[in-house]
Parts: sequence; C-alpha cells; structure tokens
Amino acid sequence: MYRVLFVCTGNTCRSPIAEQVLRRELIEAGLGGSAEVGSSGLRTKVAGAAADPRAQAVLAAHGYGYGHSVRQFQPEMFDQHDLIVGLDHNHEWVLRQLAPTRAAAAKVRLLGSFDPAAGAGWDVPDPVGGDIEDYERTLRLVRAAMPGLIAAIQVRIR
Repeated sequence: MYRVLFVCTGNTCRSPIAEQVLRRELIEAGLGGSAEVGSSGLRTKVAGAAADPRAQAVLAAHGYGYGHSVRQFQPEMFDQHDLIVGLDHNHEWVLRQLAPTRAAAAKVRLLGSFDPAAGAGWDVPDPVGGDIEDYERTLRLVRAAMPGLIAAIQVRIR
C-alpha cells in the first residue's frame, strides 16, 4: 500500500480538500486499492475537529466527500507515509526541517511541483478568513496538480 499525506497549517482547509480530491482521483484511476491518503496540520488548534465549513461546502458542491477529523502532524508520520505533500513552500520547508533523516526529507514534495506547467511549483494560498471563492480557488489549484501526482503514484506502485 502506497501512503500519501497532505500537510498544511491547521488541517482544516487545504489539506482536507487535497485529501478528498486525491482519494477520488485514485479511485477513478483504478488505484483505490493500492494507495491510501490522509492529511494533517503543522499547527492544529483542535484535534478531532471537522474541516472548515466553507471547505466542506466547496467539496460537497463538487461531489466530493467531506468527512474529516483534524490531526496534528507528528514526526513518526515520516515512517508511516511514502509521500508527504506540503501545500505551500513554507510547509515543505518546515517538513524538511522536521525530517529525522535524509531519506525522510526526500519524501517531502510541494503539491504545486506536480503541475508540469508550474516549473518549480506554486503555493496553495490559505483560504482561511476569505470568502467561498477563495475555497473554490483552493480546489482549482489542488485539481491542477492531480494529473502529475497520480502519474507519480502510478510509477511507484506499478
């Protein structure tokens, strides 16, 4: 089983959206039984809380699941996952600093780096405090990276 973990700041918006989108993309690519996906946050406030209501609304409006339980990123997650995906450059940098080994740091990627048109990659801006369009933008950016992410996963599991 190939395990992917998305990481953002609070695990209430960006990483739960990415988790739900990748979960469906894996199923549509016929990889649902070969890969697992989860998410966590670097600075969570309430472990076990639901995703932000606006994130849930955007996911539901586009036919995605939105069940979620906030969890804090823990260093042992490096051992439990094959790929750890930061939603912005800061997340990527912090994760690399937290990595206990070079091999663990090598598991860290920026979500935007999976978009071949992006060059070095792009950040998914935090929609917290914004309106529903900010959450829609988050979803669009996450979706843009999915073809490249699915291709990278396929290489690893086939």
